[in-house]
Amino acid sequence: MPVPRPSALRPLQGDAGMAQPANQQRDNTAARERMVASQIARRGVKDPHVLDAMRQVPREHFVAEGMAEFAYEDSPLPIAEGQTISQPYIVALMIEAARVRPGDRVLDVGTGSGYAAAVLSQIAGKVHSIERHGPLADAARRKFERLGYGNIEVRHGDGTLGWPEAAPFDAILVAAGGPEIPEAMRKQLKVGGRLIIPVGTQGDSQELIRVVRDGEDRFHEEDLGPVTFVPLIGAQGWTERQADGKPSVGRIWPRQPEAGPRPLAEQVRQAAEPLPDFDDPAFGAMFDRFADARVVLLGEATHGTSEFYRARAAITQRLIERHGFSIVAAEADWPDAAAVDRYVRHRAVHVGSGPAFRRFPMWMWRNAEVAAFVDWLRARNGGVEPARQAGFFGLDIYNMNASIRAVIDYLERLDPEAAKVARERYGCLTPWQRDPATYGRAALTTGYAKCEGPVALALRDLLQKQLDYEARDGESFLDAAQNARLVAAAERYYRAMYYATAESWNLRDRHMFDTLIALLERRGKDARAVVWAHNSHIGNAAATDMGEARGEINIGQLCRERFGKDAALVGFGTDRGTVAAASDWDGPMEVKTVRPSHADSYERVCRDSRVRRFLLDLRVGQWPDLRAELTKPRLERAIGVIYRPETEMASHYFDARLPEQFDGYVWFEETRAVTPLPAEPRPGVPETWPFGL
Repeated sequence: MPVPRPSALRPLQGDAGMAQPANQQRDNTAARERMVASQIARRGVKDPHVLDAMRQVPREHFVAEGMAEFAYEDSPLPIAEGQTISQPYIVALMIEAARVRPGDRVLDVGTGSGYAAAVLSQIAGKVHSIERHGPLADAARRKFERLGYGNIEVRHGDGTLGWPEAAPFDAILVAAGGPEIPEAMRKQLKVGGRLIIPVGTQGDSQELIRVVRDGEDRFHEEDLGPVTFVPLIGAQGWTERQADGKPSVGRIWPRQPEAGPRPLAEQVRQAAEPLPDFDDPAFGAMFDRFADARVVLLGEATHGTSEFYRARAAITQRLIERHGFSIVAAEADWPDAAAVDRYVRHRAVHVGSGPAFRRFPMWMWRNAEVAAFVDWLRARNGGVEPARQAGFFGLDIYNMNASIRAVIDYLERLDPEAAKVARERYGCLTPWQRDPATYGRAALTTGYAKCEGPVALALRDLLQKQLDYEARDGESFLDAAQNARLVAAAERYYRAMYYATAESWNLRDRHMFDTLIALLERRGKDARAVVWAHNSHIGNAAATDMGEARGEINIGQLCRERFGKDAALVGFGTDRGTVAAASDWDGPMEVKTVRPSHADSYERVCRDSRVRRFLLDLRVGQWPDLRAELTKPRLERAIGVIYRPETEMASHYFDARLPEQFDGYVWFEETRAVTPLPAEPRPGVPETWPFGL
């Protein structure tokens, strides 16, 4: 059986009978169709019985209270008793792997929410479902009765012992990971029966195993790939004590077999071009191959790694000095970047304007690495005429972080519980930052529903005042039409951002792309830009499960569609080291240790090449055999302003096809955190310096 494609990482979902606010209501039939098409069928599940069953069962009735809005997202979700409802894809994959057919007798171990049993009931003749948590078993039984699933029988008991009096079974599916395959389950299979179970003794993942009974005493096993599940507790599984600290999600991860004439890491080693030191002119010169592009997009695998910032600075300096690039467009708030732009182009400081980048995440741009580049840009611009000076601009939704702060402050005064919800949601604004435990605390509140409109108006008013102020300087800022567009979008963006849908991501990236285009048009037909943003923004989203499973777009994809080969997308990666990041949204910066990369990731392939720092040219025509192997999907890591090493597999990895995502990939085996600048200015710093007071 081919190794299945994985999921990515995303938010969570809700419960039966919960009324959804008017602006959250959705056509759940259409949502199920999208789920089946994008999350399940597109990843290789072909069994028509399974696909039809997934279309029939209303998942919104099986998720936790307050999570109904997320019922058809591509993610496992928390439910009661510290358990989860598995990612939809893995439910479908396990049922297909079990080869369940009409009329079959099936044992479902780990009833949980009841969703998998409900899907099985649409195919099998009889489903026996066993759950060790009494409250979960009772709740599932009530759901089945209410929804009319009459061919499911539920028992509260030890699932590791199976259901002897109902045996033998055509198929047994186990939604929890054990240290080994329980003997009781083997014995309860029919000859020809199939058992699907996660098995693993250590680490944060298990292997999904299919056991087939070939005869009275004959079995064979197949490894279907790595997964992460709650522990299987019972007489033939883990003890309660052993299970403490083990993973708590239902998700499958990819494993790509090494192929081709040489091991993949050796092929990377052959193609890798070692990088010199940052201050060596040869470093920037290695990127001249991309200098003919109209837009060069330079990524980062984290928002807090020194090597990524220093590399981008060296490349950008070369593009400005030797190739005429005049726009540096960053994933940064417009007004803060404008303060930097005034400084680097020797323009007057706005009276009364505050220092740049003083809001969370302050260290992302207010660091020594950015300061060094800014000082270089100011010195360079001092020696050229204004028309040839290079500017520094922010692409992000207007002052998003200040807007978030204003919304949270408002909610804290009006409804502290709603403020907690907002913090949780804003902490997961990126597509990879998906921690089920976090979202499990983010239930909707009555208080929020009452104050949603006033909050949106408060945000709009905040933006209107700031935009009116900034619009006074028409020379440095986009025209009033764009300012008006931002104000008009404020309420829509706020609502989308709060509800954590793909709409918020798409609205934000399309805005950043539109701002980039406006900058290029303002500078003239020959203007060229360098973009600094996270890999998740500048890599082609269509080559990741961001686009394939969740319908998300990004700047890289939009630039590829607009400019074709005149857009060069360069990603960055690392294996280990330290990073500047927070544990929660609006939390303090910490220097955290980056865990070594996952065995099934692109990062591990690069590490195993044994080249410590290199450029990999991924353009069409370069290293065709290597490109073909790297195009097979693997995990890729993404760390934003929040890093949670303890949930790294669930919250920081997604699936990608590297050569379709990037034109080039820059690798640093070991990296260190950026150096944040002090909150207070250093003595002697001029008032014009953008990071001063």
